[in-house]
Amino acid sequence: MSLLELKEVSKHFGAIQALTDVTFSLEPGEVVGLMGDNGAGKSTLVKIIAGNFPPSHGEIRMSGQPVHFSKPVDARAQGIEVVYQDLALCDNLTAAANVFLGREPRIGVWPFRVLDHATMYQRAGELFRELKSETRPRDLVRQMSGGQRQAVAIARTRLSEARLVIMDEPTAAISVRQVAEVLDLIRRLSEHGIAVILISHRMPDVFAVAHRVVVMRRGHKVSDKPTKDTSPEEVTGLITGAIAVA
Repeated sequence: MSLLELKEVSKHFGAIQALTDVTFSLEPGEVVGLMGDNGAGKSTLVKIIAGNFPPSHGEIRMSGQPVHFSKPVDARAQGIEVVYQDLALCDNLTAAANVFLGREPRIGVWPFRVLDHATMYQRAGELFRELKSETRPRDLVRQMSGGQRQAVAIARTRLSEARLVIMDEPTAAISVRQVAEVLDLIRRLSEHGIAVILISHRMPDVFAVAHRVVVMRRGHKVSDKPTKDTSPEEVTGLITGAIAVA
């Protein structure tokens, strides 16, 4: 059974048709590269999945059951997490504090309850080891590399027991070594049965980790193929319109 299914999902904003009859499915542990030029409909599709706004038409199912997302917290309740390009981390806090931000465990009796730092350090350390990251719970985020910052953001999704993680341009503006770290993190998520939607303009990164590539153009899905059955040249042609559909 598919983890996520979209059936003929459309979205319009007044007279602007942002998405038209997009059908899409995702299996547990599957990594799907979502590609397309600016304005192709990628962001609209992802925002519908993440609960930022409802579709104008169509159906969304999680594990075979119809779901209706009116706000992001509804999607999170279904195990959908988003790692945005800016990561939304607090530079002045430790890695552990960022992982638990807004969900900090406390000890003591009211009104003398304080943060349980020991538990946060221990659990964050377990998550980083699970991801095979060199990130340390007590390190400040402002001292971290791009790859380590991604590890913190991904560990936060693991804390909430996500079933689907949407990653927005996770390898943009970081070094080659850090790109390799982030791709390894995506593989770790897949190995733990967590599905990943990878939004990226970097063709080598998508082909390195994705099981399938979905291409959007002008609000339509123009291709949905296993990575092994397509090529960077074909995907480029689909993105630009040189190839109509595949």
